[in-house]
Amino acid sequence: MKKTKHMPLWVFLAFSSIETRKMAMILIWSCILFTVYCIPFSLYTDSALINKLFLINDWSWAAIMLPMCLWYWLSLRWVDKHASWPDYTKKEQPAD
Repeated sequence: MKKTKHMPLWVFLAFSSIETRKMAMILIWSCILFTVYCIPFSLYTDSALINKLFLINDWSWAAIMLPMCLWYWLSLRWVDKHASWPDYTKKEQPAD
């Protein structure tokens, strides 16, 4: 994404290497999934399967991931509201 003069720095930093809205949504959903994985389920259950699948046993990773998800989501809202996504759907007209 190219930085425009009215784009805040925090939005540009969130999506500096993201070119399309679809790629931004993939980033946000993967961040949400990893945040759910970071919840320390092993603290609340005695299941051996849960303890093997969810290796995280404290809230530190979830505490880091929640603000990141919020940052990406707010950045997406800003870009959507200000129509700052590049338009790749337009086909170039052949020169006459």
